[in-house]
Amino acid sequence: MNGGSTISCPHGGRVVPASARSSGVRIDGLPVPTATDVFTVSGCPHLIDGVPHPCVTVRWTPERGGVLIDGAPALLDSTSALCFSAALVPQGPPVVATAARGVASR
Repeated sequence: MNGGSTISCPHGGRVVPASARSSGVRIDGLPVPTATDVFTVSGCPHLIDGVPHPCVTVRWTPERGGVLIDGAPALLDSTSALCFSAALVPQGPPVVATAARGVASR
């Protein structure tokens, strides 16, 4: 996964990094996100019994022993995650679409 990955919640809301630290590791010229980055969801249309319950954040669960960038686990397209509502109710996994081709460091 890289900064150019398209990520959405299971209901079609757009997932974007709200904060991301900049490391020297890049894929296709874009920074690789880590578990320390915060991701938010906007535009989630999820309803329960007609009441809005949109996804608002994503929590990633990297595997132990995975790739580290400056001591933080790198987020891969295979990294487990869940989207959550504002009440911290799990709403399902995000959908990640990537087109990574190479790795470089600066």
